[in-house]
Amino acid sequence: MERKESTPERERKRIFEERHKEERKAKCKVWGTSIDRKFADEIDEFLVKHNITKVAVITAGFEALRKQYELNDK
Repeated sequence: MERKESTPERERKRIFEERHKEERKAKCKVWGTSIDRKFADEIDEFLVKHNITKVAVITAGFEALRKQYELNDK
């Protein structure tokens, strides 16, 4: 992938990103995952309709699974 033409603004952003790269890695994690396009579009439509973020979906799903497994472990 080729870099775009350098401008003072792009250079400033590149320096900032490079300087804060480790800080970002320590703070957040990106999951590179794929799902079927049709299913993803259905999810996106639902989220927009109900004004829900993808982070909220992940959080709610994780909490639901955690509760389910805690009940099964007892």
